[in-house]
Amino acid sequence: MKSSVFVVAFLLPFCVISAEQNRNIIARGSYANSQLQFEKNKTGRVAFMGGSITQMNGYRPMVASWLTKRFSKTKFEFVNAGISSTCSTTGAFRLESEVLAKGRVDLFFIEFAVNDDQDASHTSRECVRGLEGIIRQARKTQSNMDIVVTHFVNPGMLEQLRAGKIPLSMAAHEKVLKAYNVSTIFLAREVADRIEAGKLTWQVFGGTHPKPAGNAIAAEMIAQLLASSWGKPMLKEPSPHAMPIKPVDVGSYFKGRFLLPSGSANQNWSWETPDWKKIPGGFRSNPFGGMKLLTATKAGHETTLKFEGRALGAYVLAGPDAGTLEVSIDGGQWKRVDLYHHHSRGLHYPRTVMFAADLKAGEHTAKIRLSKKSNSKSKGTAARILQFTVN
Repeated sequence: MKSSVFVVAFLLPFCVISAEQNRNIIARGSYANSQLQFEKNKTGRVAFMGGSITQMNGYRPMVASWLTKRFSKTKFEFVNAGISSTCSTTGAFRLESEVLAKGRVDLFFIEFAVNDDQDASHTSRECVRGLEGIIRQARKTQSNMDIVVTHFVNPGMLEQLRAGKIPLSMAAHEKVLKAYNVSTIFLAREVADRIEAGKLTWQVFGGTHPKPAGNAIAAEMIAQLLASSWGKPMLKEPSPHAMPIKPVDVGSYFKGRFLLPSGSANQNWSWETPDWKKIPGGFRSNPFGGMKLLTATKAGHETTLKFEGRALGAYVLAGPDAGTLEVSIDGGQWKRVDLYHHHSRGLHYPRTVMFAADLKAGEHTAKIRLSKKSNSKSKGTAARILQFTVN
């Protein structure tokens, strides 16, 4: 079974299997708003958010190609907001600047099940808070936005699915998707089903970062969902999506935003672009090349931040020398936050760490300092902050 077969099949004008025939295409809500925009107004902005599976040359350009072929007279803008290694928590905080700031988004694709599992090792609560942070914020800002969430898969998740279990991140995400009436492309279970039926192998699919064959399966399922929805009569005008009055978790990051850390620079914390060539560890120039970071490398160095909200954290690059931060909110007890990640050994790894959540709404002051004690695997005491994250 060659990958080219899947790609060629996907590029056909229509898929032969309807969404109604596949239990792993869970259709919820309506996609009539994007249909109206693409067919009548002849313009469309389509955004994709996720980790490396989205950032890579995979399902995203396949879906974009299908859309441009289906709506051949429509002028599309495609937004790639995929960043390798990032989880839904980071997504909730970067949504405003990297997706919503682009303007009206007609169709929004999201994938974070894998990264919430293997990169962030999130609890169920954090999976909910991240994905709900994205979806509720998106719909509060743009109520006409159509959304699709796809669950990709890694080997551990595949084992659970083949044993009849739903992986933690997917189960948590489903709570959010049901509440907000957002469709699921359950690619992970589709892969498990096909393997059990002898119609696919993990090697052909391509692994956690799928080969063209695996990405084509995801794109085909998305096309089936949308083609089925768009087969209905077109609306005369956009219809706002309903949204639950109460969030699934009141602590979800649906007011998430970045707070530029330049104001916290002082004689000990610099605001500059690091000289990455002189710092041990790999560095991803896309998208971090040339970016300024709030940086300190010596234990005991302290800075202060004033913010307004109920939660505070930091979006950091944590490399081989990543240290541990100590944080005190409003004069309270100092809390230790380890920046080092198990992928930090050879890479300045992008991740979001939360200092405090469920604070009383309002203005707060945080003191942040580098601890004398770092992770036992770290080779230093450095902190490199891209953005503070505030909810």
